[in-house]
Formats: sequence, C-alpha cells, structure tokens
Amino acid sequence: MTAAIVGWAHLPFGKHPDETVESMVVKVTNQALAHAGIGPDDVDEIIFGHYNAGFSDQDFTASLVLQADDRLRFKPTTRVENACATGSAAVHQGLKTIAARAARVVLVVGVEQMTKTPGPEIGKYLLKASYLPEDGEVQGGFAGVFGQIASRYFQKYGDQSDALAMIAAKNHKNGVGNPLAQMRKDLGYEFCRHESEKNPFVAGPLKRTDCSLVSDGAAAVVLADVDTALRMKRAVVFRGAGHAQDFLPMSKRDILAFEGCTHAWQQALAQAGVALSDLSFVETHDCFTIAELLEYEAMGLTRPGQGATAIKEGWTQKDGRLPVNPSGGLKAKGHPIGATGVSMHVLSAMQLCGEAGDIQVKDAKLAGIFNMGGAAVANYTSVLERLR
Repeated sequence: MTAAIVGWAHLPFGKHPDETVESMVVKVTNQALAHAGIGPDDVDEIIFGHYNAGFSDQDFTASLVLQADDRLRFKPTTRVENACATGSAAVHQGLKTIAARAARVVLVVGVEQMTKTPGPEIGKYLLKASYLPEDGEVQGGFAGVFGQIASRYFQKYGDQSDALAMIAAKNHKNGVGNPLAQMRKDLGYEFCRHESEKNPFVAGPLKRTDCSLVSDGAAAVVLADVDTALRMKRAVVFRGAGHAQDFLPMSKRDILAFEGCTHAWQQALAQAGVALSDLSFVETHDCFTIAELLEYEAMGLTRPGQGATAIKEGWTQKDGRLPVNPSGGLKAKGHPIGATGVSMHVLSAMQLCGEAGDIQVKDAKLAGIFNMGGAAVANYTSVLERLR
C-alpha cells in the first residue's frame, strides 16, 4: 500500500458543445483539489491523460492543467497516452511516482472531447488504436474490429446474442441511477436483443446497443502517499495494481483469450493478497458487450467459452455474487477515452466510501477495476479498499 485516493472530481459525461478540453480540465482540477481539502501548492506532480488522436486541434495539452490556478505553474506535468486505457495509465503513473518517493501528492486528470468531431472522422481516429497494417481497412472502424472478435467467438462457442443483450440491458439499467452517466435510460432486454430501426446492426453480430457511446468528459483524482492520506478526510488505498501490455497485431495472439487482461488481474490480485471472489464489485471495460463477456472469462469468473453463464445466472447483476459495472459502465456512462480510466477509479472510490447514491453496492469493501486500450492490448487493473 503505497498510495491512496484522497479526493476526486467527475463531470457528467455526454455531449458538451459549450465546453472545451481546457474548460473541462480546469473544472475537474479545481473540484478535485477542493474535494481533497488541499490547495495547488500541496501538489507535487501532475499526470495528464489525453488520447486525442485528432479529436482536439490542440495536441500539446499537459500544461492546460496549469490553467486552473497560477500556483500550479512550474509543477512537473506529463501527458500519458495508452489508447482507451489512457486514464488508468495516468493513475498508475501517479502510483509509480509516489512509490519512488518522488512526490507525496499527485494530481491525475483525464479528459476527452469527441462529440465535436464528424462521425466518419470519429471512426478514423478510434481505429488508430488498432494495428493499421492488418485492421486499417476494416469496415465500421473499431466497432468493426470487435465485430470480427464477436463473430469468431460465435463461430467457436455458438450464438451469444442473448448474453450480449443481457449485458447491455444490465448496464443501461444500472446507469439510470448514475447522475454522471450519459444515457440514463433502461432500454430493457427485448430492445437490446432485437434489430430495429433504432437498434440496427453496426458490425458483424454487434448492434448499436452493443457499442459504447461517443462522449465528452473529464475526471480527476488526487493521490497521496499513505502517511499523508491518513491525515486527510478520506482515503481509498490501492491494495494492488497490475499492467500487462500485449502484442498490437491480433494475428500474433488468441484474440478470444484476452490474455493481457488475465495477466493484469493476476498481478493486481496477487499484490492485494485477495481472490476475485473477495471483491465486492468490478468496474470493467465494456467498450462493446462482447468485451465484457470476454472479460468475465479472462478475469477468471468463468471458464473460456462460458462467459454467458455469468450474466444469464445473474452473477454480475448489481445484487449478484460479483456486480459488474454498477455505474452503468462505458455502455451507459459513456466513454470519453482519456477520462474513462480515471472515471472508473472515481466511481469505485465513491462506492467504497458509501457515497455512490442510487448505484451504491451494499456493503462494498473491495473494488476491482479493469481498463483496456485496443483489443486487450493495454491492460490495467486496480484493487481498491477504503483506508479511512
């Protein structure tokens, strides 16, 4: 236990035409510092998560955090990027800085603004998170990549459309109670299961309800070493953290195994000294419903090919044996890429502090987080526990 979350901020995700990357960063920076009960002078270092890849014309963005307060000037500030795991990459970099005793307090900010970009360009920018020599011509952009993964899974294990619809329905139902979520509507299983004018097929067997949302948003956490955290109003400690980077080309690995996800989970759970069954809930990376299904298997909740069992038997419902995505996940909450991993840590800390409102998991003691970039290429896990 080298670091803890001692404060946070989270803007509602969605379409924010009146905001900019800069304005969102300034808001969450000031809100997170205030929530932690500290000032800019107390921050030793800043880590900034921003994927961009073309979404923002301003591409040198790390110093935008300093716009929040002149007293942040000259603080060491670094932007990190690891595709859709950018937010967790920033959080984990903050952990390493504290573990190295190079800082006692680290501010981590994640942001993305996607909705001002035209649709065809969105697909082009997201596809940059795949291996372009193999995937560059895939129809449907990144949805096309996961559509191929779903098709391969269906060919090997049978049609899983029922399970994918149940995952989508679960996450949308959970998102209704989350005031930070982009879509707060219970779509229901029947709507998610069947093709319709409002729910067309997007890529392979994936329909619109199988795909996460295009979003704007920002989130921030304040990290502190444990000695400092014990003097703060609240502290959610990292019991374990794992990061496993896999090959970018899908041709070099069994894409249905999500082995990087498995390795990251094994690292974090071993470091925490707990088993998956000890966790109170998991926030996992459901960029597409097939991803959540594969993550059930990769984290060890079920055996390979049996992920559907977890959703069909209610294990991952909010009141199940291991609630998954009580926040609504990326599916309902939204997926502003650079902010997603930070958001997962914020929502998990809120759960552990009993501050999650209508999405609160009863008696939450241990949180598991999985955030990935690409098709299980960048894999980050965290295990959190309330310290005070």
